Amino acid sequence: MKKQKSPQVIIIGRPNVGKSTLFNRLVGKRLALVDDQPGVTRDRRFGAAHLIDMEFTAVDTAGWEDDDPSSLPGRMRAQTEVSLKGADVALFVFDARAGITPLEEEIARWLRGENVPVVLVGNKAEGKTGDAGLLESYALGLGEPVPLSAEHGEGMVELFEALQPLLEKAEPEEADGEIQPPEVDVPVELDENGEVVDGKHNAFAPLHLAIVGRPNAGKSTLVNRFLGEDRLLTGPEAGITRDSISVDWVWDDAKTGMKRPIRLVDTAGMRKKSRVTEKLERMSVVDAQRSIDYAEVVVLLLDATRGLEAQDLKIANLVLEEGRALIIAINKWDVAEEPSSLFNGIRGALEEGLAQLRGVPLIAVSAVTGKGLDALLNAAFEVREAWSRRIPTSALNRWFDDALAANPPPAPGGKRIKLRYITQNKTRPPTFVVFGTRLDALPKSYERYLMNSIRRDLDFGAVPVRLNMRSAKNPYANK
Repeated sequence: MKKQKSPQVIIIGRPNVGKSTLFNRLVGKRLALVDDQPGVTRDRRFGAAHLIDMEFTAVDTAGWEDDDPSSLPGRMRAQTEVSLKGADVALFVFDARAGITPLEEEIARWLRGENVPVVLVGNKAEGKTGDAGLLESYALGLGEPVPLSAEHGEGMVELFEALQPLLEKAEPEEADGEIQPPEVDVPVELDENGEVVDGKHNAFAPLHLAIVGRPNAGKSTLVNRFLGEDRLLTGPEAGITRDSISVDWVWDDAKTGMKRPIRLVDTAGMRKKSRVTEKLERMSVVDAQRSIDYAEVVVLLLDATRGLEAQDLKIANLVLEEGRALIIAINKWDVAEEPSSLFNGIRGALEEGLAQLRGVPLIAVSAVTGKGLDALLNAAFEVREAWSRRIPTSALNRWFDDALAANPPPAPGGKRIKLRYITQNKTRPPTFVVFGTRLDALPKSYERYLMNSIRRDLDFGAVPVRLNMRSAKNPYANK
């Protein structure tokens, strides 16, 4: 049965009029970054919106600015213009307190020339402060404005009444099996400790793949290459991406002949903490860290022209501490100098810098030429499979007996440490519990021996494995 596409409502306006605040209000979550300074939003963001009993896809866009097309604001404006092509309704948002500016008159002229219904929205209209601006807006020729306050939730009923007849006229299209514009949401359920809640792994479920790295490593360019379109804003400027942007996509896996659904998440560049001084960049980094928390597999993208730096290792350690499967990709391979020695040098530095998890997949890619991208995605699905694997209890304890026989636990002070049995209590990441006595005296080196043996002997590869030690309860302790 074919699934119908949700109608799209695009939010348009000049910078700092409250577009992202309205977007967050419609989707019911703080998905888009919001700040007082203009120009926070740069890439389109999609979200499943609910307004009373009406459902649609809301699209947040960058602030419209009248700049040279080759400049960053000019490229942001081009992204907004492209996004209007697939919209059913446009919400033209202006600041009712500030009134109508020449830039808004220009936007209105553009919208009147497009074949998309427009709802004029006067934001920040709480109280009587926006009355004058609302009256001015009639001159735009777009009909009666809807006064509202996105921050306080006022005027949403009036917005519903303005939108409803327009969305009813929009004929729903059949999606023909393609993935809908995504709602950015947590792809996995977390418990109270921030751990992934265990559940049966579905190998055919969408792969949640986050792309992280330092600024200007080519993360957005890589996502665009996967998609085959300029979906995300790119350019020579470092730090273009601010929000973590999620895009649903289907990969044609030539190796298996299957269509593999993937949710790609582009993130803001993560610089050294000492260099992050602005509030907005701190918010972007927190957003990127949240994307790591909710990913299944994380690709750490390196810049081949800069090699491996200390900040890359810090990001890798952050991913591993969160228990996420990690892949490291060296981008810009098409312009790398002495690629063979570069690859071997990075591999050696990783073996030393990530000693707690040797053998992390290292893949050379080029977002410009497409080199290595299929290999990268194949590796991502393979490590997710290992990350989600559960070992049967009988097989696990047979391995445990062999591991203890090959290297018995020490006997500090002449007293034996008894390790009785092991169980796997979680997957995603694989988590094991060893039960025994005198575990407080067990050396950390022996715990590392068990963890490394689990990865090697039980085919977990380079995914993070967690091992907890638990003493058996004494039934007579409270007698």
